[in-house]
Amino acid sequence: MPFSSTHNKHKLKFSPEEEFPDLSKHNNHMAKVLTLDLYKRLRDKETPSGFTLDDVIQTGVDNPGAAPYDPIKTHSDPILIPYGRGQLGSHGLEWSPLRNRQGRGWVGVACRIVGVASSRWACPDVAPPPSPTPPAALNSLEGEFKGRYYPLKAMTEQEQQQLIDDHFLFDKPVSPLLLASGMARDWPDARGIWHNDNKTFLVWVNEEDHLRVISMEKGGNMKEVFRRFCVGLKKVGRGHGKAGHPFMWTEHLGYILTCPSNLGTGLRGGVHVRLPKLSQHPKFEEILHRLRLQKRGTGTGRGGGGA
Repeated sequence: MPFSSTHNKHKLKFSPEEEFPDLSKHNNHMAKVLTLDLYKRLRDKETPSGFTLDDVIQTGVDNPGAAPYDPIKTHSDPILIPYGRGQLGSHGLEWSPLRNRQGRGWVGVACRIVGVASSRWACPDVAPPPSPTPPAALNSLEGEFKGRYYPLKAMTEQEQQQLIDDHFLFDKPVSPLLLASGMARDWPDARGIWHNDNKTFLVWVNEEDHLRVISMEKGGNMKEVFRRFCVGLKKVGRGHGKAGHPFMWTEHLGYILTCPSNLGTGLRGGVHVRLPKLSQHPKFEEILHRLRLQKRGTGTGRGGGGA
């Protein structure tokens, strides 16, 4: 399991042929791209924190039907581009050119823009972060972003219930894909939820990514939701940058994130709309496929949801 780099150093005592995983029954992208020759060339490379190719492929090895970046991009790029990323490169965010079309058919119960960003220190595998901690950086926000942090380990039953009622609380990972990557390690230590007083701007700390920034509100004003997201994300980024913990970014991939589908801007958008009986339409699945949408539940607090 990729919780320590110690096992990787031990593996180097054995030949690549001995350590190369049996992928004969795997049908994920990792198995299609990884060859013995590639494994030989990359197995001894590691990030500054000791993360190696064996850590990268562990989830794919443990989950034959399933499928992170810089030291191993020879391996990761062929996966990311077919996955739907297209050309890899730098990205930017700008909200001002957007035109709000609320008066032209927007139907919304909730609109949310979800951005995901990682700061270098936040991995549970490394030593506790230096001060200021994420709550301190977030609690320094002012104006419309002024709010409070709720650590999972210390919240009261009343606070927990309120976060559930608001659909803000995230769950402990249970998927084999996520567990194989070590995402649930030491749960619920160092995890928490921060939101502003208006409950329109949220930050999940150490859920799937180190930080998950969410802007949301009822109604159809997508431009306002996105404006708040862009302004708030810049403030959060500046706060962590001043503390010496900038978001991880490369010219090649953009922002570095847990899931390959979020690389680049780290941005996902979702809209909850009421379309009576659409799900009963015989061509519902075909409609979603053509529009590149997914069916998602609206009763949970998971970010990015909604078809």
